[in-house]
Amino acid sequence: MATRPLKLEFEGARGAHLAARLDLPAGPVRAFALFAHCFTCSKDIAAARHVAGALSREGIAVLRFDFTGLGGSGGDFASTNFSSNVEDLKLAADYLRQNFEAPQLLIGHSLGGAAVLAVAGDIPEVRAVATIGAPSDAGHVIHNFHGSLDEIREAGESKVDLGGRSFTIRKEFVDDLEAQTVRRKVAEMKRALLVLHAPLDETVGVENATDIFLAARHPKSFISLDKADHLLTREEDAAYAARVIAAWASGYLVESRQLETTEVADGVEVAETGLGKFQSMVAVGHHRLIADEPASYGGFDSGPSPYDYLSAALAACTVMTLRMYADRKGVTVDRIKTRVLHGKVHAADCEDCSAQMQARSGKVDRFERLITLDGDLDQVTRARMLEIADKCPVHRTLEAGAAVVTKVLEK
Repeated sequence: MATRPLKLEFEGARGAHLAARLDLPAGPVRAFALFAHCFTCSKDIAAARHVAGALSREGIAVLRFDFTGLGGSGGDFASTNFSSNVEDLKLAADYLRQNFEAPQLLIGHSLGGAAVLAVAGDIPEVRAVATIGAPSDAGHVIHNFHGSLDEIREAGESKVDLGGRSFTIRKEFVDDLEAQTVRRKVAEMKRALLVLHAPLDETVGVENATDIFLAARHPKSFISLDKADHLLTREEDAAYAARVIAAWASGYLVESRQLETTEVADGVEVAETGLGKFQSMVAVGHHRLIADEPASYGGFDSGPSPYDYLSAALAACTVMTLRMYADRKGVTVDRIKTRVLHGKVHAADCEDCSAQMQARSGKVDRFERLITLDGDLDQVTRARMLEIADKCPVHRTLEAGAAVVTKVLEK
């Protein structure tokens, strides 16, 4: 499961503040990726959301942002061009490098695909590039301007309707697009390449995918998006593309330096991840888990809270204790399930608590276990199983209390 994304901001090529979001995995970060959206789109388009979600579920953090003048970013779209978009991507990679870790994977949709192909060779850490419906020539986008092209060339600029919205397109924008040599960049980039394209794409014809694929060196792969449209507006098409990219990329990425792989020999070790206010990495032997707090407490809600883990310990111990008893006594139980509810209540109001607990002042922690025993068990056996649940070691620890000894380790 992906975490709640981080809302970020960095300065773009034209000096404007660019709105970004970083989708983080719920567990350790294997690598970082950078997503470039389509022409006049935003970071929140369906394709971007699905790709970010699928990659984050695979342990890959994805930064997506709005180019200058688009979405939530500042600046004037009319002052931008393809080259400034490429510079925005470089600055996004710099931002990741300085604050997290440089991207190993670039994903670009439509003109964003041409942009990542153009910039891949300039970001040394990039190991793989994936494009979705990308043109093989940046100038391909000019056909969207239709009858306005002459006016743009003659008057220097013109209002152009794109997807129901009006944008000012300047002659410098057109000239810059025509000057790009995307296919040459593809031939020189020396990165693993995945080309995804829909054969029925009416905006950017599939012949563009052929041109990109032929220009690239190996390793390279092509995936047909069947009946998808250019913007992947059908949820199933966007989700499919996302799953393919996530599976393909895993073969080319190296493990993030942020992922601690040293096995913890004794006990449990918890360390801050550096992301957000509370998010922490829990290390138990070779296992890695995330602990966090809910958004209402200032966390990301990216993992269970400390009390959630305590409740989980009680529930797990209860299930294991009951299974051991059932197996030892030959009791046939198909499945054992325990749900634990935790809350703080006034001691005097805790009617089902022990007399010792009720005698305390103030509030006390109350754990309620709801045990489900699936199987043909008589009432006597069920009552005995509930008695055994109280013998769970974690249960006993919670009831008896425990000594906590604290020491400071010197560096």
